[in-house]
Amino acid sequence: MRIVRGEGADIDADRAVTAALREDVASDGEGAVRAWRPHRQLAFGRRDTRADGYGRAREIAREHGYPSHERDVGGRAVAYTGNTVAFLRLEPIEDLRSGMDARYDEAVEDVRRALETVGVTAERGEPPDAFCPGQHSLSAAGKLVGLAQRVSKGVAQTAGIAVVRDHEEIAAVLNGVYDALGVAFDPDSVGSVARAGGDGDPDRVARALETALVGGRDATVERLR
Repeated sequence: MRIVRGEGADIDADRAVTAALREDVASDGEGAVRAWRPHRQLAFGRRDTRADGYGRAREIAREHGYPSHERDVGGRAVAYTGNTVAFLRLEPIEDLRSGMDARYDEAVEDVRRALETVGVTAERGEPPDAFCPGQHSLSAAGKLVGLAQRVSKGVAQTAGIAVVRDHEEIAAVLNGVYDALGVAFDPDSVGSVARAGGDGDPDRVARALETALVGGRDATVERLR
């Protein structure tokens, strides 16, 4: 398994890293793990882009200093402050129609264990009116992890974000964004590792996630230049 560390030079370059990894896993059958700190941005889901208030939501994000981008997995808008950690595991698959629930369950449990190593006991689930609502979340003093999955020919991508700190800043920008989109949102539902009493160092959280997602597999580390 490959572990890829680091970020691309900008948001588009960073997204290209993940796209290239997906292609590699589909072609050579070697899995990959990545845990990193995306550039500051407001990542909108595809449903958001179809909302009447999408233009206003983008304006609000810009007013808070967040460039807007559309992501290819997941549901509703998510804010990355530069301290937020994104993570993914790419696995080769043969059948697109099977294994999704098992991959979700395994990833949720792996992430839960990773959080324990940085001092947070998280439970599966999320409070009402949380950001990017979904079934595959972890909470401790608010929602701090959400996961999504993308399946394509030859590869399954299970990915998510972990809010490490800056939960108040995230709540502030998402409050306006979700209001413009017409989506129910409770700012107090935003949790973070730091808010739950854990280690608020994003790099330590990234390494903990990386280790848990690799599990007992043999792995080699590659660094982006």
